[in-house]
Amino acid sequence: MAFFLFRALSSGVERLLYTQLVGGSNPSARIPFLLLLALTIPLRAEDSGSTPVPGPVYVLPIQKEIQKGLVYIVRRGVKDAMENNASALVLDMDTPGGEGEAMKEIMGIVAKFKPADRTFTYVNKEAFSAGAFISAATRHIWMAPGAIIGAASPVTLGQEGPKELPAKFVSGFAAVIRAAAEQNGHNPAVFDAMVNKQNGLKVDGREIVAKGDILTLTTKEATQLVGRPAKPLLADGVADSLESLIEKHVQPGGKIVRIEPTGFEEVGRLIVSLSPLLMAAALLLGYIEFKTPGMGIFGILAVVCGLIFFFGHYIAGLSGYESLLIIVLGLALIAAELFVFPGTFLPGLIGLGLLLFGILHTMVDRYPTDPVLPTLPQLHLPAFNFALGLFGGITAILLAARFLPRSSLFRSFELTATSPQFQPIAEKPAPHGTPGKALTDLRPSGRANLGQHIYDVLADGDFIPAGTPVQAVGREGTTTLVRRMDS
Repeated sequence: MAFFLFRALSSGVERLLYTQLVGGSNPSARIPFLLLLALTIPLRAEDSGSTPVPGPVYVLPIQKEIQKGLVYIVRRGVKDAMENNASALVLDMDTPGGEGEAMKEIMGIVAKFKPADRTFTYVNKEAFSAGAFISAATRHIWMAPGAIIGAASPVTLGQEGPKELPAKFVSGFAAVIRAAAEQNGHNPAVFDAMVNKQNGLKVDGREIVAKGDILTLTTKEATQLVGRPAKPLLADGVADSLESLIEKHVQPGGKIVRIEPTGFEEVGRLIVSLSPLLMAAALLLGYIEFKTPGMGIFGILAVVCGLIFFFGHYIAGLSGYESLLIIVLGLALIAAELFVFPGTFLPGLIGLGLLLFGILHTMVDRYPTDPVLPTLPQLHLPAFNFALGLFGGITAILLAARFLPRSSLFRSFELTATSPQFQPIAEKPAPHGTPGKALTDLRPSGRANLGQHIYDVLADGDFIPAGTPVQAVGREGTTTLVRRMDS
């Protein structure tokens, strides 16, 4: 009713505009009506009967053993599908099962896709164990001819082969698959019988599987009609191929986008697990670079650790290039504070905030429909890894400050960077106006020869290379402030 009233109102407005434009005698009065007419154009466009072009169909491989690397593929595919307004999500499944934790993560990721009634599983040819769980997380299940689904009882692998978990763990996994089945309109008793052999399964008084046995269904069994009104026991139907399923039952003529493994998923898995160590290493190497003027190797290694950290999380589907841009901007502001605007504090504080936010944002599992700011559950694991990396980095820096100056490695840097006369360091700051020369790169700290004495100095301004004429311009505690001398 509201729609028809809206159309009638828009048509009435257009007739009024036509009268004013064609029959009106005052040309200047037509201007506001022209503007109003422009606003009514979209109203007529909606009534033109045009239909939007549906988005592509995304196909995600659930192949071979389910493990952490597959989580990264599915996460990347679901996020890409959501960003590109995919019309449907299809899981191309052929798996013997795998890790329980990876399975739970994949189920949670698939549940992020909207609309949920456009999620499909195509069992081609096996969906055992964890594969059956993931199938329950989609709204529609289709089978290839001769396919099999079931045998989802959780087990552990030992030296003597698979061993069934205790009853309380089996009950927990059974609840997980029942909840997914209920949410997606499947019969939870069917999936429960795949996990828990204590219950068996009877439908319409007919025993599908006896107590003490685990349910496994063939294509014919999964598509048999049961109940009143009659409906398939589990699967919606049979499709000869994935392409046939999409063409006939998902989106006729739709564009198919296949998410393929890149081969880097296992690398990403290793990098993500080592993220606290990489953060600690970057902090330590950055500190050593700051304390060894004239050298660049430690700074380069710190940047490499940071890039590896970002690369691993990018492969895992956790971060995009925006996180890297935030980190780079933060580092640039910190560098500006140290070398361009020393003592102003504001660029450094803003840069530090951006750097911390960028690192956390890199580790947050965020989806296109999520709010800009991460929620507390999303921050839980990233914050833990960040705190672990920060604690490790600070600990390493304290140990380096305690023992590094005494090491042969550090002494070699000192010898190449200081005056060959081995003069002692002056304890008091140099008098104002004392001329001299920078003995090391001042970034901003270092050493300089002022008035035939060696001083610990701090550059008052930008970076000063070694050998540059400088002049004492003040003091900060026991440290002499120097500035580049005008030529």
